[in-house]
Amino acid sequence: MSEDTYERQDAPAGAPGVAELDLKPALEAVLMVVDEPATEDHLAKVLDRPRRDVAAALRELSAEYAAQGRGFDLREIAGGWRFFTRPEYAAAVEAFVLDGQQARLTQAALETLAVVAYRQPVSRSRVSAVRGVNCDGVMRTLLQRALVEEAGTEPETGAILYRTTNYFLERMGLRGLEELPELAPFLPEAEAVEGDSPEGVPSFDPDAPDTDADDKTEL
Repeated sequence: MSEDTYERQDAPAGAPGVAELDLKPALEAVLMVVDEPATEDHLAKVLDRPRRDVAAALRELSAEYAAQGRGFDLREIAGGWRFFTRPEYAAAVEAFVLDGQQARLTQAALETLAVVAYRQPVSRSRVSAVRGVNCDGVMRTLLQRALVEEAGTEPETGAILYRTTNYFLERMGLRGLEELPELAPFLPEAEAVEGDSPEGVPSFDPDAPDTDADDKTEL
């Protein structure tokens, strides 16, 4: 079966005639209820349409919303499509959703997440080595928020490795990790950190036991 052909029995139960619906409104209706980016393949299967038609309709909808200056946008993120509010209206959305309560990541969590994003797959001890503090508590927070996930083990030490998730890409507004910005313009001492200069490397042995973890752990 080609990618542009789907058998009728693949259509969801209880939705006869779904292929006869207008494609763009049908896509809008489905995308209003998704809780993660929906792939073109999945949308094509659900709506019983050729994938190329779905892909073209999604891009047309995205262009139409932009041309109309709507408060929301349709973007291709993390391998799929999802509605987002436009950045210029972020203040209004934040005021409504947070209602005065902050739900942002701490500075420690942001720094730890950045290390994982740029060095993945990476172990907790390696992350701690880069930051110069024990990051176990912060890593647990990132795991709970589904921003990082386990990615196997390190062959040499058996330590668990971590990587960022599709949810991370979605929250960052990225299609893939290749869209992460280059570090060089933001880290003038990057060469020292990567090299053997004692000034650039934290005095922390990633393979040593965390004997002083209680004194240096960030929560």
